[in-house]
This record gives sequence, structure tokens and C-alpha cells, in this order.
Amino acid sequence: MLREIKSAPEAGQLALALANICTQMGFKYFALTHHVEVTRRAANVVRIHNYPSQWVAYHDRNALGTSDPVHRASHMSCAGFLWSEMKTMIPLNSDDRRVLALSREYGVGDGFTVPANVPGEPSGSCSFANVADIPVDEATLPLAQLVGIFAFERARSYSGIRAFEKSQPRLTDRQRDCLLWVGRGKTDWETGRILGITEDTVDRHLTNARERYGVPKRTMLLVRALFDGTLSFSDILS
Repeated sequence: MLREIKSAPEAGQLALALANICTQMGFKYFALTHHVEVTRRAANVVRIHNYPSQWVAYHDRNALGTSDPVHRASHMSCAGFLWSEMKTMIPLNSDDRRVLALSREYGVGDGFTVPANVPGEPSGSCSFANVADIPVDEATLPLAQLVGIFAFERARSYSGIRAFEKSQPRLTDRQRDCLLWVGRGKTDWETGRILGITEDTVDRHLTNARERYGVPKRTMLLVRALFDGTLSFSDILS
């Protein structure tokens, strides 16, 4: 299954592979999606599914991409969860219960969602669902978790949302060191003392780093470095 996902050359082939894999896992539907309002942001986002067209039309017409309870619950976990467990994860209001009831009317029953949240990108998920009144076989959930992770990552490669470019800015080791300590709240003087260089040298390294990224402020430099993987949040929060 994973070989089939990873070798799919484009989104259409991935959709066909997932439809086949769904059948093998005992599911009817799948949805790989970033949690965005598609009418406002359709470019460079993941959106591959085989949900009933009427449900998709209702979902889009009512801009549920960000407010869908399944999507909101996926922000609360790094592991897959059954939709029947959502009430223990987030407070469900009357609109949430109405949306879940309507999805059943359109033929989508219980399901299982694998969160896919990457810093710097819209939150996303891979969901598998059955037709209404067909229970989920919980024995398949470990496999669904694995398939969901790899399928969403493959879909990201088509979207171009985070395409790695060899020409993207690269910081020198010393520029990265200076940015790291400034990101931890140190002044230029303190950073210089830690690294064994002068305060002016720290300022020069950070100025050169800003020029590489083409940003006017250090805060934007730090954000860009976090988003492209030059630094991690654990680096800053250590």
C-alpha cells in the first residue's frame, strides 16, 4: 500500500490508489485536505477526496473548511482519532452536531482522521469514512494511521505549498548561531559573550542574514528560519 502511495506520479493516480486502499481497509471514502476555505484559497493546498458530491458542495458553500468539527478536533491530537471520540476532544456546539447529522444524511457515516499539521502551513488531515450506519473496523486503524501519514505527505508534494528549492536562502553557521540566541531573548551583547565575538559582529551577522532572506526586521528573519527548517521551535524554546 505504501509503495503504491509513494509511487503515484500525480494527484489523480493518488486518488485511484487511495480508493483501492480504502476498500482493502474497509472504508468507502477518503479525504486529504488542508483546512482552508476553498473559495478563498484554492492554490497550493492539498485537496484530494472521493466524498459524495452533494456533501462536498454543501461543505464548500457553507465555508466549513476551517470550522468543520473534524478539522478542529484534529488540531488537538497528533494521533488519529475516531469521529465518535470528538466529543471528548473539543466542545461540540449545536452547529457542529447539525453538520455531523447532515453529513450522515448525505451518506457519510463514522470515520477516522489522521492529523497532518506542519508549522508554517495550513493545518490538514487525512480522513477515512464509511457510509452511514456501517461501523468502523477498529482493527484497521493502525494501518489507516500509517496510510494517512504517507498519503498526505505525497499530496503535499503535488501542491507545491512547501517546495524545497536549492536556491532558497541559506544562513552560515555563525548567522544561524546568532539568530538562535537572539530568538531565545538574548541581546546582541549577550549573544556575543556566549559565542565569543563582539556585539558589532553579532549585529553584522544578523544584518547579512536579513539581506539573504530579503526581510527588514529580525522578527521576520526568525519566522522565515522557523518555517523553512533552519531553526526549530524546540531550538528556540530550549
